[in-house]
Amino acid sequence: MSIDLRSDTVTLPSPAMREAMYQAELGDDVYGEDPTINRLQELAAERTGKEAALFVPSGTMGNAIATLVHAQRGRTVIAGDASHIYNYEAGGPSTLGGSPLRPVPNLSDGMLDLDKLRAELTDESDTHIAPAALVCIENTHNRCGGAVLNQSQIETIANLAHAQGVAVHIDGARIFNAAIALGVPVHELARPVDSLMFCLSKGLSAPVGSMLVGNKEFIRQATRVRKLLGGGMRQAGVLAAAGIIALEQMVERLAEDHKHCKQLAQGLADFPQIEVDPERVATNILIFQLRDSQQQPLTPAKTARFLQLAGKHGVLMGSMGEKAIRAVTHYGIEAEHITSAITGIRRALIDTDIE
Repeated sequence: MSIDLRSDTVTLPSPAMREAMYQAELGDDVYGEDPTINRLQELAAERTGKEAALFVPSGTMGNAIATLVHAQRGRTVIAGDASHIYNYEAGGPSTLGGSPLRPVPNLSDGMLDLDKLRAELTDESDTHIAPAALVCIENTHNRCGGAVLNQSQIETIANLAHAQGVAVHIDGARIFNAAIALGVPVHELARPVDSLMFCLSKGLSAPVGSMLVGNKEFIRQATRVRKLLGGGMRQAGVLAAAGIIALEQMVERLAEDHKHCKQLAQGLADFPQIEVDPERVATNILIFQLRDSQQQPLTPAKTARFLQLAGKHGVLMGSMGEKAIRAVTHYGIEAEHITSAITGIRRALIDTDIE
């Protein structure tokens, strides 16, 4: 059996989730009559300290809805140049909403470059430039190795944006990982921003779904946009039941994933062919690179070959760009699996014949 570290999206629902899904009380959610959906939405709003919440099929749809509500056609959406919204969501703001998507550099810790952000917070005074409508930040930050933004960093960005009348949205696909890493309640991270999306289907291990939260007017508009995008589901309480278990039972255990990720990083740091810094591991995402005997990065072809061989040795991982490799710990991965993964990676390194 392979040890699957490609993503925390590969998790399977817990036994409690499966039982809850089987027993779920159902109704038509498009009419607002699914009691399990309603309970999940109330719980999500409560946990994040927002007025209301909306269940959506995916995190990408949740982010798309947020950009469509906050930004009007011809007004820019600002996002980090390494962000998921900018790189991996098919250009949603511009494709769906006619909003130019403007990148601002991400620093290595996931923070936005504040000087560049200030320059992009444009208003309507110059008719040549599309005014800014929304700033999107990511927490935890995927391409920055699961880096965490703390309350002070989020407040700094929010204060800059709000001073210019610009809204702020958090792509918080893994926001509960951030809260656990920081030792703070998630509502503290959500407090400075106008809206937040978080996934139930990653580390929280539900099979499907994400939540979008904000004030009541935002969620009212978001519900209409969800329908426009085809996200209005009927007896979706069968999915929401797993989401309730995710929020009630699966949050605190995220600390185990963080511990296992650190264990993996420390094990890989012993291999001279691997460039990795265990001290930078903050949550459940590890990004590392391979080096040759001259300490130069391996070519993309050899990196791809290593990943193929690691798979043959029972360890599945993903690429992050041409040369970086990503491994993600999650529910179902225990300490003994990490030990086995390190052994499999060692064998793959030998077979890759790194010179």
